[in-house]
Amino acid sequence: MNWILLIIAGLFEVAFAFCLGKAKETNGNEMYLWYVGFLITLCISMTLLIKATQTLPIGTAYAVWTGIGAVGTVLVGIFIFKEPTTLSRVFFLTTLILSIVGLKIVSH
Repeated sequence: MNWILLIIAGLFEVAFAFCLGKAKETNGNEMYLWYVGFLITLCISMTLLIKATQTLPIGTAYAVWTGIGAVGTVLVGIFIFKEPTTLSRVFFLTTLILSIVGLKIVSH
C-alpha cells in the first residue's frame, strides 16, 4: 500500500511542477491561482511521502519520489510546454526510469 502512496506522491510532485510552469506563463489573478494549486499539490505530495516513509526506507522512498517527479516533469515539459526532445534527454530519462525500477526491485 505504501508503494502506491509513494507513486501517487510522485504524481503530485509532477502536478506541482506543472503548476509552476503554468504560473510562469500567466499573470494577474490566474498566476496566483496556479500558485495556490502549487501549494495544494505540494502539501498533498509531502503528506503522502511522509506516510510512505513510515514503512519504506527513507533513501529508497525519497529517490523513487524524486525520480517519478523528474520523469513526469520532463514528460510534461515535452508534451505540454513543448520543450525539445533530444536523443540525450530520452537516453537519460530512460536510465532514470530503469534506476527507479531497480530501486523498487532491490528494496525490502
